[in-house]
Amino acid sequence: MSKRQRLTTAKRWVVKIGSALLTGDGVGLNHADIARWVQQMAHLHEEEGMELLLVSSGAVAEGMCRLGWQQRPHALHALQAAAAVGQMGLVQAWESAFSQYGLHTAQILLTHDDLSHRQRYLNARSTIRSLLQLGVIPVINENDTVVTDEIRFGDNDTLAALAANLVEADHLIILTDQQGLFDSDPRQDSGARLIEETQAADPALDEMAGERGGQLGRGGMATKLRAARLAARSGTCTAIVTGREPDVLLRLRGGESLGTLLTASQAPLAAHKQWLAGHLQLRGKLVLDEGAVKALTHSGKSLLAVGVQGVEGKFHRGEVVACIDGQGREIARGLINYAADEVQSLLGQPSDRIEAILGYVAEPELIDRDNMVVF
Repeated sequence: MSKRQRLTTAKRWVVKIGSALLTGDGVGLNHADIARWVQQMAHLHEEEGMELLLVSSGAVAEGMCRLGWQQRPHALHALQAAAAVGQMGLVQAWESAFSQYGLHTAQILLTHDDLSHRQRYLNARSTIRSLLQLGVIPVINENDTVVTDEIRFGDNDTLAALAANLVEADHLIILTDQQGLFDSDPRQDSGARLIEETQAADPALDEMAGERGGQLGRGGMATKLRAARLAARSGTCTAIVTGREPDVLLRLRGGESLGTLLTASQAPLAAHKQWLAGHLQLRGKLVLDEGAVKALTHSGKSLLAVGVQGVEGKFHRGEVVACIDGQGREIARGLINYAADEVQSLLGQPSDRIEAILGYVAEPELIDRDNMVVF
């Protein structure tokens, strides 16, 4: 079965819709298109038996419209005010549209902090899975009204990918105002070619995805590519396609070749390692020597102090840190068994020296293999 054909049999989708689509490029909530997307999702839910999660942008953009603002503000408090105003209309629009088909919705507001703490991550997963079992459509958004720069996701593409990880979705569908991912910017190059299907991990994609986002949203194609790679860690394939295409969700379900399909190239990570991989905020970094890099990437070993050359950042035992090679590339991340100052004292030392140096031994490894994800 081809990757496109798998869209026809998938059980669970995460559907993310961007701000430009939802607000008609900033003129207010696009109720006509919302009704059309909901009609398609209702059909997939009722007739195809699919489980659907909706990640909805648009709160800040709708708030800007209601407040009469023409430019997206930069100040955090102004963004939070716009989100608070806009969230009212956004939730009302989705609830009203789905109720036409007898479907209930549930609002899920998340911050990165919610998914960075293991217990809260598990609570969020249990709640969302319970809603899906009840036949409810979860409507997920970042909690923009209280989030700070330190704990924000940064864009709803990333949030959608983490939601896909959270529930182990078959596909992430990103509806945007562009046809898909092109080999060059179609706004500047009339000969740009649509990339119809490739692996999310393909390094050639990095040069194709520009960093520019729209005026209303925070995510350009580069964020969508990063989201696809994050989603791929749970085996989720990502379709990037224009939401302005008629019956786009139904046609994707039918296996039609629309937009760009970015496929997962590796087996899904275990749930605990998905959580580790999804940490966007790391508390520090460990610089590894060549031997440690090989031990982690080729031999499936835990990380020992003897292979660590440097420590960056301040962190405590149990926090998530990155493992980087001599060129600064992240090769792994995991839960550290010692605080930063303790690791500094252990640099290059064999494990049997830990007690003599620190006066105690928590674990012989700095990071146990079971608490590590290797990229």
